[in-house]
Amino acid sequence: MFTIQTIRKDFPALAQKVYGKPLIYFDNAATTQKPTPVTAVVNEMHNLTNGNIHRAFHYLGNICTERYEEARETVRAFLNAPSTEEIVFTAGTTAAINTVAFSFGERFVRTNDEIVLTEAEHHSNIVPWQLLCERKGAVLKVLPINDDGSLPVEKLHQFLSKKTKLLCITQASNVLGVINPVKDIVATAHAHGVPVLVDGAQGAAHGGIDVQDTNCDFYVFSGHKLYAPTGTGVLYGKQKLLNEMPPYQSGGEMIASVTFEQTTYAGLPLKFEAGTPNFTGVCGLKKAIDYVQELGWTLVKKQEEKLVRHAMQRLQEIDGLHIYGTTMPKTSLVSFNIDGIHPTDAAQLLDKMGIAARSGHLCADPLMHRFKIQGMLRFSFSFYNTTEEIDAAVAALKKIKQMLH
Repeated sequence: MFTIQTIRKDFPALAQKVYGKPLIYFDNAATTQKPTPVTAVVNEMHNLTNGNIHRAFHYLGNICTERYEEARETVRAFLNAPSTEEIVFTAGTTAAINTVAFSFGERFVRTNDEIVLTEAEHHSNIVPWQLLCERKGAVLKVLPINDDGSLPVEKLHQFLSKKTKLLCITQASNVLGVINPVKDIVATAHAHGVPVLVDGAQGAAHGGIDVQDTNCDFYVFSGHKLYAPTGTGVLYGKQKLLNEMPPYQSGGEMIASVTFEQTTYAGLPLKFEAGTPNFTGVCGLKKAIDYVQELGWTLVKKQEEKLVRHAMQRLQEIDGLHIYGTTMPKTSLVSFNIDGIHPTDAAQLLDKMGIAARSGHLCADPLMHRFKIQGMLRFSFSFYNTTEEIDAAVAALKKIKQMLH
C-alpha cells in the first residue's frame, strides 16, 4: 500500500527547508522532482556501467546498449506505439518539435502551404513553426480558444484546407491546464487529410496518451516533467512519415555507411539519433516510467484531481482572485491573478515563505495577450503534494494580499 507520506520519502528534495521554512514545491509543470530509484540508476551508470552504446563490443558498451534499447521498449509500451522503430529519443519536447519542424518541413512543406496551431501553445510549439514558415514561405494559422480555456473544436474545420500540411496542438496547456479532446481533434484533421502533432509535455506525467487509440501522427514529451533526468525526451512518429523524412542532424550513429562520394543513413529510429545520446538519462527515464507505473496511474490521477479541485475551491476564498482555465478536465495546475498584485511580486514573497511557484508569461505570450494581462501566478501539483500544502499556500497568499494592499 502506497501512502503520500511514504511516497514523499522517495523524493529527498521535498524534505529540505528554504529560508528556514519547509519546502512546498508547486512548480511541477516546469519540472518534477526526481525519486531516489531514478537518481540511483543514473549514479550507478555514471560510476560503474558507463560505456558508449551501439559502437563497442566490450562488456560495458553491451550492457549500456541493452539498457538503452530496453528503455525504448518501455516508452513504446507506455505510449502503446506499434513498434520501437517509431520511438526516437531526443533532448526533450523542444528538441522533438524542432526535429519534426525541420525534417517534416523539408520533405512536405512548400510556399503558401499552411501550418495550423492553437492559441494555447507553449513557445516551443510556436517558434519552430514560425521559423519553418519563414524558410519555406508558408503561412501560420491560429485557432483561438474560448474564454474558459477550452478549444472550439467545432470550428477547427474552418482552419483546415488542402494547403494545410500539419496541425500542432497541445495535449494540455501549461498555463490553463485544460486537457484537449485529442482523439476528436485528430479525427477532424484526418478527415481533411491533415496529420497531427501532439505536444505531450504537460500530458505525459499525467498518464501520457495511447497513440494508436488517438491515431496522432506525432507525439512528443520531456523526461524531466515525468520524474526523469533533464536532457531526455521522446519523439513518437508514425513509421511511414518517419521513413519519408530526412535526418534532422547528422554525424555518428545515424549512418549506415560513409564515403566522400555518398552517405547512406541508418534505419529507424537511429536515423534521427545523431551522436552519442544521453543514454544514462534515457535509462533514468525508463526507471521513472517504471516508478510511476508501479504506483499506478489510478493513484496518480486520483491524487492530482483531488489536489486541483481543492486548490480551485480554496483559492476562490480570496477576493479579487481570478483563475484562468476553469473548464474540466484539466491537469493538476491552477493559474491565477489577484487584483492589484503583480504575479512576480507574489511569487517572490511566496518564495521567502518556502513556497516554490511560477510567475510571468509562462512561456506563452500569446495567451497573456489573449487575456490582456502581463503574466500569471501558477501553482502546479504532483501526486506527492498534499492538501495541507495547498492550505498553507492559500494562507500565505492571504497574508501577501494584506501586506501589499
